[in-house]
Amino acid sequence: MSTQSEPKKLYDYGDEPGNRSIVKTVLVGQSLLDRPILNKGSAFTKNERDLFYLNSLLPYQVGSLEEQLARLSEQYDSLDLSIQKNCFLQGIHDQNEVLFYRFVLDNLVKVLPIIYTPTEGEYIEKYSHLFHRPRGIFVNFPEKENIQKMMIEGALQNSISTEDVDLIVVTDSEEILGIGDQGVGGIGISVAKLALYTVMAGIHPGRVLPVVLDVGTNNQALLDDPIYLGWRHRRVEGQDYDEFVDAFVETVRGKFPNAFLHWEDFGCEHGRNLLEKYRPKMATFNDDVQGTGAITLALLLAALHLKNESLADQRIIIFGVGSAGVGIADNIRRYLVRKEGLSEEDALVRLWCIDKIGLLMNDQLSNENDTGFKISEGQRKYIKSKQDIENWILKNKGQPPQLLDVTENVKPTILIGVSTCAGAFTEKVVLTMAASCDVPIIFPLSNPTNLAEAIPSDLLHWTKGKGIVATGSPFEPVIHENKTYEITECNNAFVYPGIGLGCIVSKAKRCTDDMIFSAADTISHCSPAFRSQDPTKSLLPDIQDIRSVCKKVGIAVAKQALASGESKLNKNSNDDDLESLVSNYMWYPQYSTYDLVDSL
Repeated sequence: MSTQSEPKKLYDYGDEPGNRSIVKTVLVGQSLLDRPILNKGSAFTKNERDLFYLNSLLPYQVGSLEEQLARLSEQYDSLDLSIQKNCFLQGIHDQNEVLFYRFVLDNLVKVLPIIYTPTEGEYIEKYSHLFHRPRGIFVNFPEKENIQKMMIEGALQNSISTEDVDLIVVTDSEEILGIGDQGVGGIGISVAKLALYTVMAGIHPGRVLPVVLDVGTNNQALLDDPIYLGWRHRRVEGQDYDEFVDAFVETVRGKFPNAFLHWEDFGCEHGRNLLEKYRPKMATFNDDVQGTGAITLALLLAALHLKNESLADQRIIIFGVGSAGVGIADNIRRYLVRKEGLSEEDALVRLWCIDKIGLLMNDQLSNENDTGFKISEGQRKYIKSKQDIENWILKNKGQPPQLLDVTENVKPTILIGVSTCAGAFTEKVVLTMAASCDVPIIFPLSNPTNLAEAIPSDLLHWTKGKGIVATGSPFEPVIHENKTYEITECNNAFVYPGIGLGCIVSKAKRCTDDMIFSAADTISHCSPAFRSQDPTKSLLPDIQDIRSVCKKVGIAVAKQALASGESKLNKNSNDDDLESLVSNYMWYPQYSTYDLVDSL
């Protein structure tokens, strides 16, 4: 493997970036303006312009961040198309990171759909056609012998040493934002995810690396595109894929020892297999597998508090058992065992998982079944036997029970949908559920809106206002019998940034289930419905409060890491120390004062 010397530091913001007002740098002139992490544009003071040789490179008038934000807002609002706004903001991101992040933070509600889903998905699909300037690290399979060199060179983009990297988001682009295989364009999701980490949890943008593993693509449209920028090859699989990813991970472990590794938008099987393989060895997290499960668990805990019931009291149907569905089932099962004291067998009795051909049954294990459907490794734990349903009344005996069959026989108290089967939660299914459950908890979580298993207004009408509802897409409040019900959007952004923050600050050896459960518990206690005991209120706080929620989650995760021996911090550290560490670490987008030095 090729070696590479450590990059020289060109600036230093200290170990506590959120509490650093003076930044040292060796850069002057155009080199300083070309660093988006340092560039202030018109906001450089007269003294700074003299010191850093900037007078001739900037207009005479000295501006403020507030004036820059007003100018940026005017330019942004003049654009009509979402994709235009996305590309415009990417240009700002590449010029001035403080300005970009402050604008996003100040305008989170209107900007979030532009820099993340759904607009970022459109940008990723058109990546090779919209490409202007590279951002991130491209680890290319044809250059697999030079992974270490590629990663260290990538650190040069921010002129940071490898030991200063706190967070890496990596994708292989197999399943991007519900739009499938996007090849090299997947770098956009790593960049976008890190932007949310910065905005929501204060992770310093100079301490992160976005990565795409370009292992080819099976998207024929990309392979046929004459200006596609990625490796023109079918996806690498099997041993070649495993060895390539392993070389990447070993580089991270060896050269980036403090980095929290976040897996994003891998295919269902790869994502789960990689998480299980590397989770015991390092601090790592998969948002698709664990994040959806964690935020769904948080909402369930808040909803159950309204009912004054425990999770162990519930009968749960999960409709749709892909990576998200299995992740939700895993989190519920493990919480029941770890936090509520059930045995593994008793926990599984409470979970009923339905996939595309019906209830997961052990006679589907064969590759030769008539449907061609094969149960995945992640689904295996949730299969039921014929003995489990031998006393059921079924409409079509000899076939796997369908949703209505399972609802009639299980009499669920919780119904969760992650199937992308629009309208699957029919009036009959919901009325059947409500007949045996006074306060049904119903979460149609598939997105976008047109793929939701049901719409909130129908659910509240069918349950006569008693249902507790959360969705996977945004919905307007529902008025039912003169009461206004806020509809909770089950948003992963409330969970993964705080988990990453807690792992980074605590220098966690691993990201354990108990740390994830502490995040879910913390979020549930931030719920307006939980706090007010009012079921018409949202189960999640307002998105404008997400930064304070992520801080609380970060503190809770760090405390759990320390308590369970997973932290590399001094064992004598206490809760006050951790709260101070988190507060001092969190970065807020505002301009610092610069000090010119000869070397760092």
